[in-house]
Amino acid sequence: MPGTASTSTTVGPLPSLTAQAERLSALGVPELAGIPADEMRAFTEGAGGDRTDALLVVHPDRAPASALAPLLQRDGKPGFVVVDMPDVDRFAPVDIELPEASLYLVTGIDRGDDKADWSPEEALPALTEEDRSPLLLTEGIQWVLQQPEALERNRCFMTIGSRLRKANGGFDARTPAVWISNGTGRDGRERRNAPKVGWCWWGNRHSWLGFASATGRESV
Repeated sequence: MPGTASTSTTVGPLPSLTAQAERLSALGVPELAGIPADEMRAFTEGAGGDRTDALLVVHPDRAPASALAPLLQRDGKPGFVVVDMPDVDRFAPVDIELPEASLYLVTGIDRGDDKADWSPEEALPALTEEDRSPLLLTEGIQWVLQQPEALERNRCFMTIGSRLRKANGGFDARTPAVWISNGTGRDGRERRNAPKVGWCWWGNRHSWLGFASATGRESV
């Protein structure tokens, strides 16, 4: 395995669940997900509104990555999905059991800095051995919506819980990640420093990408 570049990073406590619900409401997420804002508030109340140890998440079936990515903001610039990932919403959970609910909580989130410069192929079994579950792409986006500081230059993350299964039953070699655009190539200079949803190859290593993961998912 590659050498350890740094320790894992949880980026401090999350906002309270109540504050998270209000943040999503202000961004218009209830409307795009078809979930009444009051239902979201009631969910967080029932889950313990003052909790700061869990991320409020809208199920990917209700809020896909393509709809969530533009809600990201950095330096006044909105997030975007790379042009060569038009099938981003087809990247689905693999070997991860999600709660059967429109809203759920993700606990024990970690950016996985300790696995920077590992490939997804190397990181997945290590996370499994640690009894951790890799984040889905939609979960990673929603984490940054609530904690923008989770996305730092040279400290971004992959979300290998989401993969694209091909017609032959195998997996697409692309694996999704969330990082910060340098404004080069097809991104365009105007997107420099914008949050970016992109992909990396399953077998490649990147020194600036960790592997975001969680200890569990729960419904109320």
